[in-house]
Amino acid sequence: MPLQLSRQVGTEGFEHMSGGHDFWTNWFYITSSLCSYQPASQGNLTEEASYAIIDRYVQWGGNFIDTADVYGKGASETVVGSWLAKQERENFVVATKVRAVMDDKNPNLVGSSRRHITSSIDKSLRRLQTDYVDLYQLHNWDDAVPLEETLLTLNDLVRCGKVRYLGASNFGGWQLQKVVEVSKYMGLNSFIALQQQYNLVSRFSEIEPFQVCKLNGLGVLPWSPLKGGFLSGKVKLYEKPVEGRLGRTADNPINIQSSPNWLNLDKRTELEKLVFTLSGKSVAQVALRWLLQKPVVSSVIIGVTKMEQLDDNMAAANGWKLTDEEMSELDDVSKPEVPYPYEMIRRLNASRANSWNPPGYV
Repeated sequence: MPLQLSRQVGTEGFEHMSGGHDFWTNWFYITSSLCSYQPASQGNLTEEASYAIIDRYVQWGGNFIDTADVYGKGASETVVGSWLAKQERENFVVATKVRAVMDDKNPNLVGSSRRHITSSIDKSLRRLQTDYVDLYQLHNWDDAVPLEETLLTLNDLVRCGKVRYLGASNFGGWQLQKVVEVSKYMGLNSFIALQQQYNLVSRFSEIEPFQVCKLNGLGVLPWSPLKGGFLSGKVKLYEKPVEGRLGRTADNPINIQSSPNWLNLDKRTELEKLVFTLSGKSVAQVALRWLLQKPVVSSVIIGVTKMEQLDDNMAAANGWKLTDEEMSELDDVSKPEVPYPYEMIRRLNASRANSWNPPGYV
């Protein structure tokens, strides 16, 4: 039996098992193996293969499933809904997102407006075959819509029971802090989670967004924990990726945030050398375990297309831990450059922290 471990997400009484199949939580408990699962929205997976992978994920103890309306233009939610309809709904934490372009020809089918959000949640609920989602996340900031309109609309969804908790994804630090402050000022339900790209070669969110999370009690849900396969060893130097997220985005500049940065290859090589000396685990398992042991992280969102990938990933959450020394070594070898003014702020405050104002590190 896999190790059962629940984690709280944020500060709102929400728990989950600490693994996720691209689904997540924030001070609401998820009972699973530290990873969340996100069903593939592109590729060659049949519905039957998708169901088999979700079943296996549940066998590992997973209960948190994350998706989005834009994944496959609703196809991912539909697959999850068909599977979920045969399960005991209360046993699972289901998360989805809103904000992305759903129709290039219709300017009202995008963004965080009242019209788009209220329409999108009803469509998502129909596809998911449920009358509520546990976590509803803004997929990105929207410059075109007043934040007050967005937050009031989301608050109404919580009040009418269609949504249990709120979250954000791919936000900057100032944007997330503004959400926190405006919600507090207006007496609205607070956000409990931030879903952000975070891995051993993409740590820049530590500088500001995660400090906002620590200060305000939001849990972090890392997506692309293996950098789309970059940390699994599948991507070779200067060779065009053909599998996974990187393979799908290799020719699409708009998805550059998920593309391999060849400047990081030396960093990955150093990581691989270090991992070779650690606990006999794969690079992927160590990369996932490193995330799971970060205090700010509530669950790690994994996305797989093969059963063996799922088993390898979920094994990162069960039955072993990295030592403090190993965590420190991984931190050092993957340390990002801290630009001005953040470096100066940290340096001049290094001796100023106290028990009531903990230092701003993740």
